[in-house]
Amino acid sequence: MTVRVRIAPSPTGNLHIGTARTAIFNWLFARNQKGKFIIRVEDTDLERSRPEYTENILSGLKWLNLDWDEGPFFQTQRMDLYRQAIETLLAKGLAYKCYCSTQELEQMREEQTAKNLAPRYDNRHRQLTAEERSAFEAEGRKPVIRFIIEDDREIVWNDLIRGGMSWQGSDLGGDMVIARTPETDGEIFGQPLYNLAVVVDDIDMKITHVIRGEDHIANTAKQILLYEALGADVPVFAHTPLILNQEGRKLSKRDGVTSIDDFKRMGYVPQAMGNYMLLLGWTAPDSTQEIFGLQEAAELFSLDRVNKAGAKFDWQKLNWINSQYLHKMPAPQLVELLLPYWQEAGYEFDLTGDRPWLESLTSLIAPSLTLLPDCVKEVSLLHSPEVPYSETALNQLQQAGVKDIITAILSAIPDNLDGNTTQTIINDVTKAHNVKKGVVMKSFRAALMGELQGPDLMQSWLLLNQKGWDKLRLQSALTKI
Repeated sequence: MTVRVRIAPSPTGNLHIGTARTAIFNWLFARNQKGKFIIRVEDTDLERSRPEYTENILSGLKWLNLDWDEGPFFQTQRMDLYRQAIETLLAKGLAYKCYCSTQELEQMREEQTAKNLAPRYDNRHRQLTAEERSAFEAEGRKPVIRFIIEDDREIVWNDLIRGGMSWQGSDLGGDMVIARTPETDGEIFGQPLYNLAVVVDDIDMKITHVIRGEDHIANTAKQILLYEALGADVPVFAHTPLILNQEGRKLSKRDGVTSIDDFKRMGYVPQAMGNYMLLLGWTAPDSTQEIFGLQEAAELFSLDRVNKAGAKFDWQKLNWINSQYLHKMPAPQLVELLLPYWQEAGYEFDLTGDRPWLESLTSLIAPSLTLLPDCVKEVSLLHSPEVPYSETALNQLQQAGVKDIITAILSAIPDNLDGNTTQTIINDVTKAHNVKKGVVMKSFRAALMGELQGPDLMQSWLLLNQKGWDKLRLQSALTKI
């Protein structure tokens, strides 16, 4: 058997982190089992579905490096399949036309609420006679199609994450609507609904495993009945834990950032996002390992290591993982990610003739980065010949003997500066002026960088020297004394 799994997002909003995490679990399982990963867009909600959301979802999956083997398929292009399935269920007597009005259903719910009963359809139109149906149609009523769910039926399955699961038919809310009322005269039924379409698609696409969030468990019981009614094999189910906020509630838009686009804009890289989402609910065989590429994780992934309990979203952990990827990323790759932020900040770098310098600059600041936008602050003292002087730096420049120290360093700078020469100059000036090395370094940093804190001073000096900016800055500092 070839494993076939699918991710089936609804294009009613941007790609949510929960959907993305489910996609990652499906992708990893497919790759681990040498199976197929399929994309299916469930766009039957015509009022809320938007093409821009479809594009956002697909581009987000690509950004996360989740390649798919088949699709994307669109439910709106598969209506004939759903209609055939509904006609089959009607012909078998497993579904029927229900003519209940909105008012009747509302009254039914009110009466149940008054008796402290759970709201459910009471199946009152399950056994209508031909005469009763004709009478309702003569009134102008248009029916929905309901699928019969027997109250005494027990639905059981073995969930690959949660183990044995059992639902009673009486807990599923009565006979289930599988098609809306027809929109035009002459139609038997209208638009097919979610549970029916999902099952028909899974049968047609030969889906072997359905991996999705635990909020679908009640749907699973209903859908198993539909698989059986349509004479199909029931796929294996695995229900993943929800992603929770810090209060232990399901992560939602009220928590602010939830879409993959949001995280991308904040400066997280796809490798870190994929790595972090993998750990939201899955534990590696070596529980101490936390940094995974998706290809590496695919070799290790199994559903029996997915937790049942909800996974709390941890910003601190995500930031740490993102920093690890930025710190280890090769400079030529990282500089491409940083350039847009530098350009937006107005830093005028030579993007063609000075790429080696930019890569050296990137290597210098990379260990200090947590998010990509951090690069703006980290190079704020290195992007131009001039530098503003902070009050603390100016105070340091006014100390006795500092002018002589800066003058001596300036006069000792050769045409070609290297790491050994920088150390020699500092040591020689320290000895010549009979002061502590810390005083020389502090004064030099104030003059060269305009601040008393910042990136590695010697590496910064070498970078500024390659541009000829070190001498300009030291000369400017002398005018401040």
